[in-house]
Amino acid sequence: MPPLEHLARRWLTAFNARDLDGLLALYHPDAVHVSPKLRDREPATNGEIRGVEALRRWWSGAMERLPNLRYEPLHITCGEAADGRVFMEYLRTTPGEADLVVAEVLVVEGGRIVRSLVFHG
Repeated sequence: MPPLEHLARRWLTAFNARDLDGLLALYHPDAVHVSPKLRDREPATNGEIRGVEALRRWWSGAMERLPNLRYEPLHITCGEAADGRVFMEYLRTTPGEADLVVAEVLVVEGGRIVRSLVFHG
């Protein structure tokens, strides 16, 4: 399995297991995360946060608010290199909300995520 695919699968597994420390360990301390959900829930961020502690606050809030939120992988696309970009497409499911297909790009340098970009309709 290519290193970037392995990282993406670790990301999905950690998120679904609510392993926040394991998830955050995949990120560079100054990583940037961009998401439309972030922009909608916290407009002052303009959809962008920076740093592992900001990611911790964002995801712990989501995990508390949506305890049954799951990401079911649909496609993972990447090259063979250890650094670069990996494209994940997954189905976001949570009771009481319509399922949502999400695309997320993880930009990886030095084996850690430096930028994550989320896209959905």
